[in-house]
Amino acid sequence: MAIHEKHLIRPENLATHDNLVIDGVDVSGDWSTFIRTRAVSDYNEDLQVEIAALPGGEYIHRCWQCGSCTNACTVNELNPDFNPRYWIYLIRMGYESELLRDKDIIWQCVSCNKCTSACPRDVVPEGVMKATAHWLELKGHTATSPSTDFDEIFASQVFHKGKIEDGSILTGFMKRSGQPLIQDWLIEMIKGMLRDLPIRFLFNMGWATLFHPKTKNWGKARAAIEEYVAERDEAHRIALKLDKSVDLHGHHN
Repeated sequence: MAIHEKHLIRPENLATHDNLVIDGVDVSGDWSTFIRTRAVSDYNEDLQVEIAALPGGEYIHRCWQCGSCTNACTVNELNPDFNPRYWIYLIRMGYESELLRDKDIIWQCVSCNKCTSACPRDVVPEGVMKATAHWLELKGHTATSPSTDFDEIFASQVFHKGKIEDGSILTGFMKRSGQPLIQDWLIEMIKGMLRDLPIRFLFNMGWATLFHPKTKNWGKARAAIEEYVAERDEAHRIALKLDKSVDLHGHHN
């Protein structure tokens, strides 16, 4: 039987014979390529449940492996190893060890949402890719991504202040990601702001940076948001079997 999508077969699982003659016929090389027999003993039967418990992964169970997501994928066009259809298959089958072999490229999803538009089953493959990348972080398989760091800083400011302050978000992200606060592009951006923006706008921006004002009467809204986030975090912790040392954002307490 022919080997379809040969690039998905790991090289170490292929067996070839450089010199093989059967009934007088030379079948050396590609003619004698076989997939080695192997037994998978490290299933994670809850892998689909774990991915589905995270935002974006809720509809992974709908996938029927048509391949529309991969055919439409922007990244797959440049890197054939980026294969949403294949990863969804691995998740649904519980092949965690196979999924982890591609942990360093799953995060490359650019959220163009072509896959989501093409999917006939409303799986929302883009969401599944984001949920999978988040799962890898929470499980400690990959380091926290810069996008996750940015999301946390952004959300934290909204939760606590009821508004966002661009300067604080930018400096907070650069500090967490280990980047120097003084960079050429930032200097040029500030020069442009000083040149083009109204003085009153610049004053208000500077005031907000220094004093971090809150939205008026934000206390009750903040309490409600924090309660909801705590409930969702606990649900995710239970689904992913995480202990209390992990704060649900990829960091260990």
